[in-house]
Amino acid sequence: MAIGLAALLEKYLQVKLNKKHQRADWSRRPLTDDMLDYAAMDTRHLPALRDELRRQLVEAGRLSWAEEEFEHLEDLRWTPAPTNGDSYLRIKGARILQRRGLALLKELAHWRDDVAAELDRASFRVMPNEALLLIAGSPPTSKDVLKELPGVSPRLVEQRGDALMDAIARGQAVPEKELPRFPRGERRAMDLAFDERVEKLKVARNRMAAELKLDPGVLCPKGTLEAVARAKPKARADLLALPDIRKWQVEVLGKEFLGVLGT
Repeated sequence: MAIGLAALLEKYLQVKLNKKHQRADWSRRPLTDDMLDYAAMDTRHLPALRDELRRQLVEAGRLSWAEEEFEHLEDLRWTPAPTNGDSYLRIKGARILQRRGLALLKELAHWRDDVAAELDRASFRVMPNEALLLIAGSPPTSKDVLKELPGVSPRLVEQRGDALMDAIARGQAVPEKELPRFPRGERRAMDLAFDERVEKLKVARNRMAAELKLDPGVLCPKGTLEAVARAKPKARADLLALPDIRKWQVEVLGKEFLGVLGT
């Protein structure tokens, strides 16, 4: 189900936005008049959309649910994404690389982070992950070859190609015994009783989600089910004390959860 602004406006207000500038480079200045008009169109319909969504929440008796979620969002604080270190391991697709490829990816990611910090630009604006993975998997032997790779800007190669080739050389120079490994996921010790509780809670949640016509994961995600199963609450107050659960979820699911847990 699409939940982006364009999809919501079309669904609830029958307004269809022109998204021709969606992938434009908004870091460039000055913005064109056409881009400014595009940005204004993205906000022009927000008050009407807000009113319609609020009306539907009130009608469904779920306004308090949304307000509680908004309160939790207000408590979130921005933290900068980690750079250097092991951040390269979080690049989607890194897992399929051989150890030498991981060494190359590490150097490439560090190079990209440094350039992004210098330019005060998002790292993907310097070079997309797909290009980093392509280079790490099959490193080019020259700047001319580098320019031909998809996702690699010829202008970037002209300006910073030497530093990029140096990063590739550093990755290739890492001794075999020092090549990084992709960490294995931590295995959870088998706990049949815990798994049984999670399954019972899931069945109860799915049944209630069907009644409410909600996606089960929206009503109560797996992580919350596991937190409840781990805590083994004996009363409603125990559920409310869990940091992973919302008050509205306890109101909707509390009786069901306590029932399937045998309390």
